[in-house]
Amino acid sequence: MRYLFVHQNFPGQYLHIIRHLLTQPGHEIVFLSEPNDNAIPGVRRVVYRKPAPAKEAVHPNIRDLDVAMRRAASVAELARNLRHLGFTPDIIIGHHGWGDLLELVDVWPNTPILGYFEFFYRTEGQDVGCDPEFPMGVEQFARIRAMNSINLLALSLEQHGQTPTSWQHTRYPAWAQEQISVLPEGARLDVCRPDPAVREAPFALGRFGVKPGEKLVTYVSRNLEPYRGFHVMMRALPRLLKARPDVRVVMVGGDDVSYGARLANSTWRAHFQQELAGKYDTSRVLLPGQVSYEDYLRLLQRSDAHVYLTYPFVASWSLREALACGSPMVAADVEPVREFVTDGRNGLLTPMLDPAALADNILRVLEDEKLNRRLRSGARRYAERTLDMNIHLAAFAARVAELTGAAVEVPQGRSARRRVAAL
Repeated sequence: MRYLFVHQNFPGQYLHIIRHLLTQPGHEIVFLSEPNDNAIPGVRRVVYRKPAPAKEAVHPNIRDLDVAMRRAASVAELARNLRHLGFTPDIIIGHHGWGDLLELVDVWPNTPILGYFEFFYRTEGQDVGCDPEFPMGVEQFARIRAMNSINLLALSLEQHGQTPTSWQHTRYPAWAQEQISVLPEGARLDVCRPDPAVREAPFALGRFGVKPGEKLVTYVSRNLEPYRGFHVMMRALPRLLKARPDVRVVMVGGDDVSYGARLANSTWRAHFQQELAGKYDTSRVLLPGQVSYEDYLRLLQRSDAHVYLTYPFVASWSLREALACGSPMVAADVEPVREFVTDGRNGLLTPMLDPAALADNILRVLEDEKLNRRLRSGARRYAERTLDMNIHLAAFAARVAELTGAAVEVPQGRSARRRVAAL
């Protein structure tokens, strides 16, 4: 088959799918994206330049839409060049978030599009307004609704959509949900796995060490920001560290902002470090920024309590991978997390915005060895049952076969076959 993938940041969500396709003979894979240094042998990349930011004359609420429409035009121009060179894909697979796919129905009107619908923005009931510390005035609601412009244009293509969780699916209007299938995403269980040897040996990240017998609490986010509960984690530190002198904490994340507002003259890290200055022992807390994938996995494998916090928003890949590593979870009690974590079985749920409750729940996981073992084994069992990458690949292959009518190889394994049969 001929596959065309489209995502502004190659390879985006499609790394494991592409790797699986490359194990099969006869596929031609083309990927349209902005330039970056990533490469996958066997994939033909075609790049376009990121459109310039919208001019000031554009209304602030539609600046993102303006950029998206110019991005769509750039992608369509490249697609027409590919068509003139004789390339017609059997299926187009891409992310709708940045507008890349919006004109491809005009280039290849007979080719099905399977587009990734990540999030439908609303002014209540999810991330907006959930944290009273950072209120949003009603004057911002029009901007929030306008953030759905690309979503709505993508739905108007009357093509085919996917989203990775049931909660994300329910965020879309009822009339749109029929266009969108839930295709769960998985984790590499052979890579993200428990490793008792890591827990038994001295652990070090740079000059920061954790001795056998000391307790390591971990927190991971792409960036340290309120959307992922960084402020709650920071404010839990004084209570946590005072209660147990053997606790060490590593909080991984960069200083950019992935979601939500930026501070004018500071980072969220610096802001909350200043707020809590003198209130906890900083020598027992490491904020290393972003770390290598290898170090990230070692942290999850060594962790005595792994904290995952978020507003009611899209769940991170780190949640899946922490469960696969058998990390004993303390996670925000919000609906998108409850889709993965059942309280007392494969993690403890904690109130999203309560630092004292968070500290107490972390201490409970650290001090109750029977509970700790149960959460570890429950996390791994859950991952083996629902997060196996073969399940993800099999569901995706079945959907492609349904849309194209072509025979597509489905990954083998009882869990994969079982999950596809249930979809």
